[in-house]
Amino acid sequence: MQDLVISPGLAKNFRRNFVERIIEVGLLLSAVVAVFITSAIVYILVVEAIPFFQHVSLYDFLTDTVWTPNYSIKHYGIMALVSGTLTTTIIALIVAVPLGTITAIYLSEFASHKTRETIKPILELLVGVPTVVFGYFALMLVTPLIQKIYPDLTTFNMLGPGIVMGIMIVPYIASVSEDAMRAVPMAMREGAYAMGATRFQTAIRVIAPAATSGIVASYILAVSRAVGETMIVAIAAGQQPNFTFNPVESAATITAYIVSVALGDLEHGTVGYQSIFAAGLTLLIMTLFLNILGHWTRKKFSERY
Repeated sequence: MQDLVISPGLAKNFRRNFVERIIEVGLLLSAVVAVFITSAIVYILVVEAIPFFQHVSLYDFLTDTVWTPNYSIKHYGIMALVSGTLTTTIIALIVAVPLGTITAIYLSEFASHKTRETIKPILELLVGVPTVVFGYFALMLVTPLIQKIYPDLTTFNMLGPGIVMGIMIVPYIASVSEDAMRAVPMAMREGAYAMGATRFQTAIRVIAPAATSGIVASYILAVSRAVGETMIVAIAAGQQPNFTFNPVESAATITAYIVSVALGDLEHGTVGYQSIFAAGLTLLIMTLFLNILGHWTRKKFSERY
């Protein structure tokens, strides 16, 4: 009986297919782990929030505008924390969206290669700065500067932290948007130039619309980062849960409250301690809604362009 001989080419194909199969399984496991972690977070928040809602009605939780878990007369109106979260986030977006988008357009369409390779790493360094540094930057520098223009501004307010949060998330918008713009085919630029468009017109009317899905994705990332910010607002906003959308007043955000309770302000097992899971669940739902809205907007623009 003749020995079975495997050709070198067949053996090479077998090894390649085997390696690709291992890589495929590894990628699948990574996706499963990510889904499992997300599901576990949701499960823990829901399970831990159920005892809280056995003592506090969902209607009072969503409609009451007073949040006083440490007082003798306790109120658990999440709107007092939601208002602070939304106000600081909106201020941050007002600062970050124009700056980040303009920076992305400049880096993608106008900056030279040397300038781009210099500015972009510097921008991305902001991502590595600890947020506690940004918090003291807002408290010790930005707020005093604003007080020179608006003397009635209190030391703790939402305006200063909101502006600094906007500065902090500029790299997210600039980097992702610039990558999306540079991914637009060069043929679209050349076609615009052939029609007589200037570089500015090409950037605004051709490149930016074509990269809208990526630009919107950067906005989603920035919103999620701003909503979940903790230390800046905890240091510079005052941690006073007031139901107000006035940026010159002090307020507390959902994340700042969770941090204060986690440091030991309330005993474990009490309704006040369980409220951090209800607040965390609210923050999760807010982030989920914003991501769904952003995904829908990105899909809408992708179909249009």
